[in-house]
Amino acid sequence: MSGCWLFDLEVLSCSPNERFARQREWRVQRGHWSPAALFSKHSDVHRSPLLNAGLALASIVAAGVSGYMLIVGMGFTDALYMTVTTLSTVGFREVMPLGRGGQWFTMALIVGGVGIVFYSATAVARDLIEGQLRRDFGRRRVQRQINKMADHVIVCGFGRMGRAVCKELAAKPVPFVVVDRDADALCHADTEGYAALAGDACEDATLQAAGIARAQGLVAALSKDADNVYVILSARELNPGLQIVARAEDERGRRKMLHAGATRVVSPYAIGGHRMAHALLRPAVLDVLDLATHSRALELQIEELAVPAGAFCAGATLAASGLREEHGVIVIALKRGEEMHFNPAAETCIDPGDRLVLMGSRDALVELERRLH
Repeated sequence: MSGCWLFDLEVLSCSPNERFARQREWRVQRGHWSPAALFSKHSDVHRSPLLNAGLALASIVAAGVSGYMLIVGMGFTDALYMTVTTLSTVGFREVMPLGRGGQWFTMALIVGGVGIVFYSATAVARDLIEGQLRRDFGRRRVQRQINKMADHVIVCGFGRMGRAVCKELAAKPVPFVVVDRDADALCHADTEGYAALAGDACEDATLQAAGIARAQGLVAALSKDADNVYVILSARELNPGLQIVARAEDERGRRKMLHAGATRVVSPYAIGGHRMAHALLRPAVLDVLDLATHSRALELQIEELAVPAGAFCAGATLAASGLREEHGVIVIALKRGEEMHFNPAAETCIDPGDRLVLMGSRDALVELERRLH
């Protein structure tokens, strides 16, 4: 997707001054509208045609006022009046006799200034019209893309954790929408080719625009626990059956998020601590888990697959299903409802609706998933 086309609910709700300030930040030199235009303090900033036109117009007005004040001896108000009426080609009367020097200066101001005025007006009109059209088309394009999605995932927050989640979802692949209010984060998402929606994830309107009514899951990965709790409450109200996975800083936040309606809560610090302990105490176990859970690993993967009604293995025992013999996968666990059966026996019957946790090669798991569905 070329450019950072964003359905910017937040900008639409701003005051005109705030909107103009944000638009100036987002102006780019690539010829289209994108948050990538936010320049760092070390980058080379090139003036846009609109800025060049404004500077040229201000310069010619300043030159006209200065010339009338120095050559003709006018006061500031009279000099400004004469400059504006001359450049606008209105042609009102002269406020005082110009003299020979004033006449020559006025002719020079007309020849050099009127062209600049027309150029500035054209640049402003072109910039406003083209920019508005691009923004409108961009918002509609992203919104059309989101409106076509169903059973997708809404990722609220495109920080470090949000980016890792999106990378895994894209590798699956699972359709998803990124929701964030930071222009740099949104531009990064757009660069990766993700559908990016600009807005506050705590607002119901933003979640509705992201298609929460049709979504299968939501990831609350905002930087503050309080914001994640608010997102969970809003999402659960808008879609009671939604699967919600949230990020929590500590145990206190985890409890509040579960109470708010989160399906699962992940603490990156707790997980990181556990992995560091495993790396020290059980490095071989960690190597196997890394190999099985890494999205790019081809040798071994762990996958969870649902068994729909009518599947070839529905109603059969594990021994008779041929999962190991025909597909070369190992059944690590079988989840039935809320119960998890680890290392199920060979005579365990597979019922429709069960979820199998399997280990095997990527090709084998992909083929099995295709056959199940």
